Amino acid sequence: MILKHRELDIPPENPFANCKLKRYRYAQALTDIVTNYSDGFVLAINNEWGTGKTTFVKMWKQYLHNQGFETLYFNAWENDFENGALAALMAELSTLQDESTKEIFKKVLKTGAKLAKSAIPILLKAAAAKYLDKDELKDLLAEVTDSANELLHIQIEEYTTKKKGLVEFKESLSTYIRETSGEKPIVFIIDELDRCRPDYAVEVLEKVKHFFDVPGIVFVLSIDKTQLGHAVRGHYGSEKIAAEEYLRRFIDIEYSIPEPEITEWVEYLFEYFGFLEFYENIPKRNSQEEYDAFRKILKYLFIKQRLSLRMHEKIFAQASIAFKTFGRSQVIPAVFIFLIYIKTYHEELYKSIRNVELTPQQLLDSIEELLKNFISDDVRHHFLNMEAQLITLYDNTFIRKTQKSGIYKSEGGEIKYIVKTRFEGPVNYKLHDLLKHINERSEYFSTPIEYLIGKIDLTERIKL
Repeated sequence: MILKHRELDIPPENPFANCKLKRYRYAQALTDIVTNYSDGFVLAINNEWGTGKTTFVKMWKQYLHNQGFETLYFNAWENDFENGALAALMAELSTLQDESTKEIFKKVLKTGAKLAKSAIPILLKAAAAKYLDKDELKDLLAEVTDSANELLHIQIEEYTTKKKGLVEFKESLSTYIRETSGEKPIVFIIDELDRCRPDYAVEVLEKVKHFFDVPGIVFVLSIDKTQLGHAVRGHYGSEKIAAEEYLRRFIDIEYSIPEPEITEWVEYLFEYFGFLEFYENIPKRNSQEEYDAFRKILKYLFIKQRLSLRMHEKIFAQASIAFKTFGRSQVIPAVFIFLIYIKTYHEELYKSIRNVELTPQQLLDSIEELLKNFISDDVRHHFLNMEAQLITLYDNTFIRKTQKSGIYKSEGGEIKYIVKTRFEGPVNYKLHDLLKHINERSEYFSTPIEYLIGKIDLTERIKL
């Protein structure tokens, strides 16, 4: 079994060959947009964190390159330790220069340098004043006071110089872009901007808008717009900032990658993480039936709970690690994976299970409260069977703690089941039948719940 999902291999000749989400068609659509509006614009690919944006834009970048586009990829998050967004963006553009454009790019750098300079060193001294002793501070204040009029004059001159410099910068940049890209625009992808420091994220946006708004270059922002909106509010220190309107100033076209077809993706993860191989090596009882139930429960949780692709991988990876600790011993897969899901998304309930704070009936009620809005008839049997198994294992521990069962009582030598589901109709009878069947197979279901909890929490040594 595999510990984690590695970064997808992107074959240069066929970049979408390993894409299990069938996103090639979206790359084609976006390429058509870039081709038809080649004068330059800002495109935002807006999807939530963990939905595979980074992998998609890397595959698309290679696809564009194969179509004859000059492409650049800049991970803003990996570079936000720098303070100069302009320098970082220029460094990426510099990779496109060759002998024929080297002198042109030097001119771009020269005009850009004027815009990056700070013309107010006195203010920097003032900012450092709190670190000085009284005599030094007195001298500094005198210098600042004497320079007040000079400072205003400097600011006016600086504004005029920068305004002129911006025009010169754009002219030289346009020439460089035109000579570099040919007939097709340069596609400049900026990834993970929403994960940056708020000040850096805003600086990148401002530089793209005001410095690089020239023909022949298309900026692609791979973002979660909601999270980027939080960064904007954080930068300006106010939750009242209309972040949506603010971002609209910078984004010309917005596109969201459609949600994938989960079934094939989950089947791929089953294969990738080696679960089928694992099932083939556990003691045979109803392994195929349990494997099918395991798959259906996982698929349904992923689909109905709208879990991100990254969370899918996380759950599979955690299950892979924990499954390894079972070796060839007993495992109850549907219960196990459902407990991992609860730990990931409903931590308080997981703690209550671990600490045996609920009765089996309360646990059943809590589970059905989680599932009530999305359990359909076609999977109800699998979930009901999983619930019966789960409360049986939980009851094994509950009996140790309370000296009595919470799911049945003995009357006249016969066992009477006392737990009830919240579903109406004959479902309760079905639950009791399942519990009875489980009781008859006690050799498989005598395990206390803390055994599985211990595996999930990785408190036992992994068997390699």
